[in-house]
Amino acid sequence: MEQTREAKAAGGAKAAGAAAIGPCAAIPAEHMAFIRGVLDRVGDKWSLLLVAVLEPGPLRYTDLQRQVPGISQRMLTLTLRQLQQDGLISRTAYAEVPPRVEYALTPLGRGLHEIATSLVGWAAAHHDEIRENRARTTSAQPSAGAHA
Repeated sequence: MEQTREAKAAGGAKAAGAAAIGPCAAIPAEHMAFIRGVLDRVGDKWSLLLVAVLEPGPLRYTDLQRQVPGISQRMLTLTLRQLQQDGLISRTAYAEVPPRVEYALTPLGRGLHEIATSLVGWAAAHHDEIRENRARTTSAQPSAGAHA
């Protein structure tokens, strides 16, 4: 009888942390924090853009800077390091003078490429509509001083 109560308590605790319906329902509750971290990493704008531009083949650091306008050196370095840490890109250093380093998608990163380019394409196709909605929402909000 004691084991039955413990099993029920454990099952209730597991159910409390898990989603009952939707896409998260199939994911064990103990994996959710890690999965949210992965989504946060691969879903940020710089990661998506770098995965998209690396699809044709390896690129050097300066080529990546040119193909991803607006990314700072610090952010490019940090994002490349994180993508490499997750196994989405590879970094190959060649023993040459001057030194040459190339970045390329790994098989895991190539699996993300279609998703990344779809998101980038969607954002490009709908930017006017989103900009209008933001402007309308911003202009409809009362100013902060109106509540004082």
